[in-house]
Amino acid sequence: MYEWRNLTPQQRAEVLGLRQQSQLPWHSPPHYSDTGFYFYHLSASCYEHKSIIGASPKRMAAFEFDLQKTLTLFENRLCAWCILPNHWHALIQTKYLQKTIHQIGRLHGRTSFKWNKEDGCIGRKCWHRCVDRRIRSDAHRFATQNYIHHNPVKHGYTQEWSEWAFSSAADYLAKVGRDKALELWKKYPVLKMGKNWDENI
Repeated sequence: MYEWRNLTPQQRAEVLGLRQQSQLPWHSPPHYSDTGFYFYHLSASCYEHKSIIGASPKRMAAFEFDLQKTLTLFENRLCAWCILPNHWHALIQTKYLQKTIHQIGRLHGRTSFKWNKEDGCIGRKCWHRCVDRRIRSDAHRFATQNYIHHNPVKHGYTQEWSEWAFSSAADYLAKVGRDKALELWKKYPVLKMGKNWDENI
């Protein structure tokens, strides 16, 4: 979204032409349609990364509950998640990605309507879509899990995973133990966390 704003009209036309030629959505990320029980890294951000989710701890807790409920529909397995004030991440295993993405869209619609009413911002755009990335290997899955649990530290909200309330990190640490979590952190590092951070895993 942010790179698009810096493109010239000619560059934008070229990008749209390539996406149309590849039969991809013009202005949104493509979603996988294969059938199979795969792991996916899902993420979505508030429009222009504004801290709309994080208006209050109560809102964040309610959204965390609703997101968990949504991501466990269709017998999905929710492996890790993290809710931040302006975006969220989740690692799920599902056979029904398209149905899950549809339900996330409905959740985003409901929360937009509710939050805009609460904040006196009727008509405000709250969300900028949901992106999915299929997990390619066990190494990719463990690195993604580390990435999700480390996100509050990466963005400066906490110094420890367990300090962030809106995440599966505390449950994960209680389940596997800190020594095992540290071992997996060292074995499956998240490298330079950011855009395309996992391409070489």
